[in-house]
Amino acid sequence: MYRSEDHRTFAAPSESGVEASGEQNAAETWARVKRRLRAELGEDIFASWFGRLELDAVIDGCAYLTVPTRFLKSWIESHYTDRVLTLYRAEAKDVERVVIGVRSTVGRDAAAMRRPVEAARPSAAPGAAAAPAGAPATHEPKPAPAAHQEDRSDAADLGGAPLDPRLTFDSFIVGRSNALAHAAADRVAQAPNGQAIYNPLYLHAGVGLGKTHLLHAIGHAVRAQGRRVIYLTADRFMYGFVASLKAQTSLAFKERLRGIDLLILDDVQFIQGKQIQQEFGHTLNALIDSGRQIVVAADRPPADLESLDERVRSRLAGGLVVEVGALDEALRASILTTRIEALKAIHPTFEVSPNVISYVARAITANGRDLEGAVNRLLAHATLTGSAITLETAEAAIRDLVRNREPKRVKIEDIQKLVASRYNVSRSDILSERRTAAVVRPRQIAMYLSKVLTLRSLPEIGRRFGGRDHTTVLHAVRKIEKALGEDNALSDEVELLKRMLQE
Repeated sequence: MYRSEDHRTFAAPSESGVEASGEQNAAETWARVKRRLRAELGEDIFASWFGRLELDAVIDGCAYLTVPTRFLKSWIESHYTDRVLTLYRAEAKDVERVVIGVRSTVGRDAAAMRRPVEAARPSAAPGAAAAPAGAPATHEPKPAPAAHQEDRSDAADLGGAPLDPRLTFDSFIVGRSNALAHAAADRVAQAPNGQAIYNPLYLHAGVGLGKTHLLHAIGHAVRAQGRRVIYLTADRFMYGFVASLKAQTSLAFKERLRGIDLLILDDVQFIQGKQIQQEFGHTLNALIDSGRQIVVAADRPPADLESLDERVRSRLAGGLVVEVGALDEALRASILTTRIEALKAIHPTFEVSPNVISYVARAITANGRDLEGAVNRLLAHATLTGSAITLETAEAAIRDLVRNREPKRVKIEDIQKLVASRYNVSRSDILSERRTAAVVRPRQIAMYLSKVLTLRSLPEIGRRFGGRDHTTVLHAVRKIEKALGEDNALSDEVELLKRMLQE
């Protein structure tokens, strides 16, 4: 529970003067920031991208800004976030970061969170449910199972995102790289009597490798059992909490969130703000302590979520942490085949030979979304030209997906973190003087990758590995090079680490 002095901008009604003053000061500061933006970028650019950018709240040094569309959010985040922050800090030194959300989500959350409070007022008739504003008094909802009605109510009140009907366990393609994650997700979804196991279940992977698919699949399976499920992205969780503070319904928000059977939270790496992280930690503790299941996904292991509070990271790491690995060639071919067969039900003349499927599976190695894009391009070529798909036409159709991209700049720190995570040691172990076999091999692999993937000299690499001599690095590089020629399993492992670092 937060004390009132922790968020004076959202004070209780008895402090309305303080609240109004705080909001007025924040609004005046934001007006000055917008004037700076207009002067620096020019009227045309400002009107195109910033005219509808609004300030929603300032909490714990974070300015929460909103725009009306996801496109605007994505564009500003990609091109102007740093500039906005620089100009904001010129006007308000206490603002350390900015977060941009979609305004429609905030509005729904704020309006929805008023309903539980209004329903609980003494003036309401005993046993009567509060009807949504604007609903006809004589309208009676269609009968539905109580659990599903309550589930939809929870989703509306908390701004929960809908589950994608396509993303189920039946449509998930299992391969060597994701078998463990699939098995863990299925076990959680089928737990008897709603018993929480592997709590929390934490899935992490890069973009397009299937972690979100598994989250939705779990949600569908649990909801089919009549249990209450909420699926939230980090963005929706943050803005739901901010909106509840502004509407002075934060207690109702917390109680609704903690009253569900399964909380699914995606992209947890984006959760920011001290108060929001504290509330997220309190929610984790409350749900776990009451035996409710939590499933979380992120793009990295809990230990690497450096922006998250240490206690939250520890709580996330206390459950089952599973990585969804990179798609191997056999799995990529299976995904392509399954997708093509599904499209043939709609386009009976769409035929793709095994040779073409094999070529595409070899050429596109990044993620499942690129594979989906490749199939769509092949379908477009076949339906628009009426010609058969050959290796030559396939190569032309997917050229943009396999074009030579500028290699990602890999940092030695990233290599050390990834290798440490992969081999279940700590980064401090790799930098230490320990010489046990469990530490020496990962350290040598990390040195080898640093030599291969960066432009650093051997002496520089040695300094970055605990101040070691360059001859130590050279010995490690030569030893791993020799081992790679003799050990196919190690060769595959190191190649996978290279791909993960370069993606």
